[in-house]
Amino acid sequence: MVGEGIDAIAKEAGTYGASKVFAVDAGVFKGFRADAYAKATAFLFDKYKPEVALFRATSQGTDIAAAAAAQLGSGICSDAIGLAVDGGKLKMTKAAFGGNYTVTVVNEKSQPQIATVRPKAFAMPEQDASKSAEVVKESFVVDEASLNTKVLEFIKSAVAINLVEADIIVSGGRGLGNAEGFDLLKELAEVIGGGVGASRAAVDSGWITVDQQVGQTGKTVKPKIYIACGISGAIQHLAGMRTSDCIVAINKDPDAPIFKAATFGIVGDYKQVVPKLIEKFKGKLGK
Repeated sequence: MVGEGIDAIAKEAGTYGASKVFAVDAGVFKGFRADAYAKATAFLFDKYKPEVALFRATSQGTDIAAAAAAQLGSGICSDAIGLAVDGGKLKMTKAAFGGNYTVTVVNEKSQPQIATVRPKAFAMPEQDASKSAEVVKESFVVDEASLNTKVLEFIKSAVAINLVEADIIVSGGRGLGNAEGFDLLKELAEVIGGGVGASRAAVDSGWITVDQQVGQTGKTVKPKIYIACGISGAIQHLAGMRTSDCIVAINKDPDAPIFKAATFGIVGDYKQVVPKLIEKFKGKLGK
């Protein structure tokens, strides 16, 4: 574990099943810089020789994993959606060819076997406060002069809600018809405190940015409520949201596959349904 002021997080890892945590804690890690984190991570890997190393498939996790792998001369499988061990080797499954296929990757020649794993691809283990981990504090000095970047200031992100962490997501697909349809979804999301997602079809149409794409080739999410508007329900999209606690489908096609995965379904035009939902929620929430 690498970071600044990570004592509490290192101890918390034990309550989720970790038996030992190796920690590098220093002020140089305040503010994310991939090269600093990668140097410390490579140091830990070189010292303790783990067989497998897993990272979250986020922009930061991918940066660290790739840089550390390069320093160690190891291979890496990015954005894995499945993991298994066979004969001492880690078998990593990931989407390929636009999500139309899945492939299994095995690193035969180098260690550690490194993979970045899509967030929420696996269920979170139950926390047990009675468990604890041994925290081994390591000293590793990162020379500022060796880093390619410097932190000048911290600016609050303009992105209100991270889809992976969102409890409520309102998503739109090709059925919206145009980019303006997302304005209506954003209004609903704002009223109910949710984030806005999209299917690949909507992203490919240029109606919304790729960072909001949900599905096999986008983000895997598990919100409490997922509202799908104008989304047909292709298997590639379902792969990224099917484990949501509650799925509400809004589609004017009664035979759309999304209804088979939905907890609740509304057959109708989103242009008529969503404004009514906004009005109802505003009344209920006093907005």
